[in-house]
Amino acid sequence: MLCEHPWGTTLPTRHHHSQPKPGMVPPPPGEEGQTVILPPGWQSYLSPQGRRYYVNTTTNVNGYHVSGTPAHPPETAHMSVRKSTGDFQNLGSSSPGKKQSKENTITINCVTFPHPDTMPEQQLLKPTEWSYCDYFWADKKDPQGNGTVAGFELLLQKQLKGKQMQKEMSEFIRERIKIEEEYAKNLAKLSQNSLAAQEEGSLGEAWAQVKKSLADEAEVHLKFSAKLHSEVEKPLMNFRENFKKDMKKCDHHIADLRKQLASRYAAVEKARKALTERQRDLEMKTQQLEIKLSNKTEEDIKKARRKSTQAGDDLMRCVDLYNQAQSKWFEEMVTTTLELERLEVERVEMIRQHLCQYTQLRHETDMFNQSTVEPVDQLLRKVDPAKDRELWVREHKTGNIRPVDMEI
Repeated sequence: MLCEHPWGTTLPTRHHHSQPKPGMVPPPPGEEGQTVILPPGWQSYLSPQGRRYYVNTTTNVNGYHVSGTPAHPPETAHMSVRKSTGDFQNLGSSSPGKKQSKENTITINCVTFPHPDTMPEQQLLKPTEWSYCDYFWADKKDPQGNGTVAGFELLLQKQLKGKQMQKEMSEFIRERIKIEEEYAKNLAKLSQNSLAAQEEGSLGEAWAQVKKSLADEAEVHLKFSAKLHSEVEKPLMNFRENFKKDMKKCDHHIADLRKQLASRYAAVEKARKALTERQRDLEMKTQQLEIKLSNKTEEDIKKARRKSTQAGDDLMRCVDLYNQAQSKWFEEMVTTTLELERLEVERVEMIRQHLCQYTQLRHETDMFNQSTVEPVDQLLRKVDPAKDRELWVREHKTGNIRPVDMEI
């Protein structure tokens, strides 16, 4: 369960009753006899007003349950896909049982939360996960003291930071590639060096193999750098190329919904003030008539009463529009935060896979390097000074008849 504290703290609480099986959701009030089995990819959530709706986690389409019909996801005839605020439930129903009194709620930055003193229990949308969609509803104080930062903005900043980290990782691999290329170039150059080229015999063969192994190793590192570029650096750099543009669209969309919410809240406050003034005017005229301090006729009283009633109707209409705007913002927040969560998982998994590829390539490079050194080891084990001496003597001998003393 979730308690959304209006001062910005979201506190999880735990229940010990059994949870419904995966893919099953409890039915809406009045339909307790039905158990809903959702198709793959659909999740069921409750809006702040207790309205059940659904999100397809693959397409991020929203739908809501139509009262009086079985609660099925939007793939069935009983679900309306919400495409605009007007399609959603009129949350300003005149039913007194569904209305929240002002004393039960508190509004912070134009968002209405349960009042701390009368706060009902709220179930987490994803009770088994630390999901973005459960913990970023309140605004947070700016550390610099310049107002507040929306919870959604914190998620966006995390996503953009992740993108920057991914870019820096790609740049790091690019530097690694440069080192490999330079190393390969120097190895190849050194392998062509003529120093000690005149060494002979089995030692000369081993020395020649040492130099050849440098050329082979240079080739290995050159191939390693090429694979790093194609299989690690390039994918890291190109992944989600339009990410920043997509994040800006999300930011503008949610920000526009908050602006609309603020505008609707201002209209509610204006209507509330107008109603207070009309009620005060009606009360004053009624008192004046009762004590006969005024020549106001009963018609004036009726007119004042009509204006007061009209002001009350205007307030209800403004509250309805505000609640619709808040539900629209709520649903888009759930949908978008779930998408951000999916993108973050995708980013981390993608980087993990490519770093695993890096380590695999590195292991292969070590193995290939080892294979270039093995012939050197074999030839060094075959170095035989005695055999070398024999071969050299056979080739260069000048005669085996030794000198003797001169005779007189």
